[in-house]
Amino acid sequence: MVTNVGEHSSKNHVKIDDIKRALQSGETDKAIALSQIALENQEDTQEKIEVLYILAVAQRTKGLINEATETIKKLISSDPNHARAHQENGYLYLSTGNKPSAATAFARATRLNPALLSSWKKLAPLYAELNHSEAQKFATQRISYLTQLPVEIRGARDLMYEGRLAVADTVCRRFLQNHKHHAEAMLLLAEIGIKLKLYHEAEFLLESCVEIHSTHEAARAEFVQLLSKLGKFEQAKQQAERLLNEHPNNHQYLAAKANAMVGIGEVEPAIDLYQQILGDHHNLPGIQLLLGHAYKANGNIEQAVAAYQQAYTIRPDFGDAYWSLANTKTYRFTDNELSLMQEQLNAVDIEQDDKAHLEFALAKAYEDRKQFDTAFSYYQNGNASKNRRNHYSQAKVSEQIEAQKSVFTADFFKAHQDLGDPSPDPIFIVGLPRAGSTLLEQILASHSQVDGTMELHNVLGLASRLSGSKSGYPKVVAEIDNEYFPRFGKKFIEDTQCYRQGAAFFIDKMPNNFMHIGLIKSILPNAKIIDARRDPIACCFSGYKQLFAEGQEFSYGLDNLIHYYQSYLSLMAHWDSVLPGFVLKVQHEDVIDDLETQVRRILDFCNLPFEASCLHFYNTKRTIKTPSSEQVRQPINSTAREQWKHFEAHLKPLIEAFSSE
Repeated sequence: MVTNVGEHSSKNHVKIDDIKRALQSGETDKAIALSQIALENQEDTQEKIEVLYILAVAQRTKGLINEATETIKKLISSDPNHARAHQENGYLYLSTGNKPSAATAFARATRLNPALLSSWKKLAPLYAELNHSEAQKFATQRISYLTQLPVEIRGARDLMYEGRLAVADTVCRRFLQNHKHHAEAMLLLAEIGIKLKLYHEAEFLLESCVEIHSTHEAARAEFVQLLSKLGKFEQAKQQAERLLNEHPNNHQYLAAKANAMVGIGEVEPAIDLYQQILGDHHNLPGIQLLLGHAYKANGNIEQAVAAYQQAYTIRPDFGDAYWSLANTKTYRFTDNELSLMQEQLNAVDIEQDDKAHLEFALAKAYEDRKQFDTAFSYYQNGNASKNRRNHYSQAKVSEQIEAQKSVFTADFFKAHQDLGDPSPDPIFIVGLPRAGSTLLEQILASHSQVDGTMELHNVLGLASRLSGSKSGYPKVVAEIDNEYFPRFGKKFIEDTQCYRQGAAFFIDKMPNNFMHIGLIKSILPNAKIIDARRDPIACCFSGYKQLFAEGQEFSYGLDNLIHYYQSYLSLMAHWDSVLPGFVLKVQHEDVIDDLETQVRRILDFCNLPFEASCLHFYNTKRTIKTPSSEQVRQPINSTAREQWKHFEAHLKPLIEAFSSE
């Protein structure tokens, strides 16, 4: 049958709305024809993906199952996280009677978008037929939950999971205008805020929600997760305990409490909790992973390795388990593990998150085997996988740097001298990730007068709250009343008290605080700041090789790394200009070459007497939760100094950018 597509020709641009209208009005032949024309001329990848989806639906509707299957394969290959593509795949499997594969496809769709009611409605009876009673029960619960949601909120949830955050935010706010304090709307708006990294607003929404709706478990559980994310582990633990008062055996709430306990240094009791969960539920790879992290933080590397291995034994495609082994920096994969990782990576249904973790793990495995070209290929693929959904903007970072410079001038500091809290307690270590900050922290934490803590979120949290003001951050800092500076400084000291063990001084090792040195000086004028600096090529490449748990989006591409590092240098030069002597630069290579001289220099800067224990930092027992945790538990080793030279052929952009540094 020939379909007349009217004025559309292969030379004209076909509008997606025209294809949708044709499909919705039952003109499947026209929809297919228009889709095929659009695909011939479509350059925009996102629009092409949308056209492929519509084409697959039209082909299935027409009964062209083989053609629809091929279209879906192309779509999933282009966008593996397209939830509705996997849902459509489920319909295609159902049409051929392949119920196990249909269930797998619908389940994957709901993992990517838990608001897909149609997929849940297909899964419940499929699980019943396949005798998966627990899965059927959960699917039925999800159907009930989604069905009882107001249509607007269910739609906004769908939009959020599809990545259309601005539209979801607008729908949710409009709903709340007419339904003030609606629990599900408040929860959803907070979740959108978290995805947009508007953490202060999300925290306020969740805190308000659980206060107004004290029995709303999902809101409180989300609140616990956010508090832990923000480093407010004591509060997170308290909120988790409230959930456990009602559900003492809920393994998710037990795990949330254990996570918070690790955060405040109660690692041994946390390990007990994880083991309690595993005693009741043996096959939980995620809990095995968290148990491994807790062991690693405590320095029990053998137990950590065993837990990570158990995690991938339970779930062979669990990418994070393999990466966690690689991320110990000391583990060496066996030939069997290498084969298993490659097998999982080549699976057609591999999840994107698992794919990225496997690629980074394989890269580390081949690097350890001195197969450097193969290793770089996997590093490159892993970074590309992370970059697909990356939102790093060079223009935005440049704008942030210039804003800091324009507000925090020499004149500003003259006008705001010594207004903040006078406490000399904090020692901030700033810089870029993988620049040697964990080593400096371990050296200082080995001093009897210094508590090591972790990467605290308090300064970032204050900056985030100030960003919500009318003027925005940092401009608002120049406009607020002077009384706010000591108030903010005092609150920082009070809020960080729970991370200290009684020493006179404590360390905040949040590297990203380099962006906020002006704010720190304003609220804590007697604080000490140490800039952990490393050879730029070594630092950038080390960041490129690192798969971070979250954030650090600049690290997943050499061009972005170069831009971010140069922006960092520019801002640090500004701080040195307007705050001479306030920041001590410590070069990592100097620490490696002459440890004692640098240790004495650091201690002098911090007004601390010399203690030999700082030279034997590797003997200090403490919880460390960074990728360098195992390295700083050993004496100084210079072998990593020029590891990047094994990859020199692939690092031309870095070498050209920093050859004169």
